[in-house]
Amino acid sequence: MARIDAFLKLGLAQGCSDIHLAVGVPPMLRMNGDLMPIKFRELSDTELDAYIREILTVKQQELLNQGKDLDFSYVAEEGGRFRVNVFRKATGPGAVFRFIPGDVPTLDQLNMPPILKKFCDYHQGMVLVTGSTGTGKSTTLAAMINHLNATRPLNIISLEDPIEFVHPSKQSQIIQREVGTHVVSFADGVRSAMREDPDVILVGELRDAETISMAMTAAETGHLVLGTLHTTGAVKTIDRIIDALPGELREQTKGFLAMSLKAVITQVLVKTPDGRGRRGILEILVNNRAIAKLITTDQTHQIPSQIQTGKNLGMQLMDQTLLEAIQAKEIDPDDAIRFANDKKKFKRFVTDTDLVPIVEIDDGSKV
Repeated sequence: MARIDAFLKLGLAQGCSDIHLAVGVPPMLRMNGDLMPIKFRELSDTELDAYIREILTVKQQELLNQGKDLDFSYVAEEGGRFRVNVFRKATGPGAVFRFIPGDVPTLDQLNMPPILKKFCDYHQGMVLVTGSTGTGKSTTLAAMINHLNATRPLNIISLEDPIEFVHPSKQSQIIQREVGTHVVSFADGVRSAMREDPDVILVGELRDAETISMAMTAAETGHLVLGTLHTTGAVKTIDRIIDALPGELREQTKGFLAMSLKAVITQVLVKTPDGRGRRGILEILVNNRAIAKLITTDQTHQIPSQIQTGKNLGMQLMDQTLLEAIQAKEIDPDDAIRFANDKKKFKRFVTDTDLVPIVEIDDGSKV
């Protein structure tokens, strides 16, 4: 058994989401969003390097020697699947292990709004799940793929870096391909996928202009494309896509978004009131004629007002959803305010007043 497995086993026993290993500090566990050290000595450069190399292939060791970061999946000998990132920094090597549950979750188990199942019923177009790192985007997408797999006979091609949840085929055929192992890049993977008779293409990350362009082409040519972006709201997502492509393609990109973008889901994870768990809170944009017109006329700043009035279509703003969850006592208001756009609305719920910024009101006074 690799020595690093002992830390992973301890982390799983504690119910953590991530295990961090770095030089000069003891191993750290991510528990409900907070980083906590375990009772162990500080790791030295040579010690941690030896731990990490025990689980690397020869090719991975060569890449690490060249100063490259590594992304891969690892299955511990005593069970447990992890997404791993290995890197080097000033003091030596480091690694982060993200636990991947063996069972693919369902949308119901994640308490997702029913509208997400409707997004899975689309036959073409693009649905994006966005959020910062560690907000559960991959888990939400895995649950959507699981729903498709259980309800429709499809050919689903999933491009990931690395492969996380492993999907056994049910009604659908699921082909999981890993960037760096099976395809050179996400863009190459999408290009190949379009020649493999897909119904659904999952793009693990729309990280560059070429990948975004290929994903747009797939969505326009009769495929349902699911993907992620590291953006923190529907408006920022749309603006990021428009800005990512060359200026001469700006009008064409806006036209694509107006016609083929079906929905944007932005997700954060907020602590529950007892501090023992976290709950996914979503902002949801469902594209319609009004929003499409705002996109084509460069008025994306008005999209939040359309989301606010589109509740009957399944739309919801982040602040709306946070407030509703606070009032239902489902999340901790002191944690929720970190994700709010208009923090003034949350002042009366917060117990730690240091979290509420001093804000100007209409008469110029401060509260």
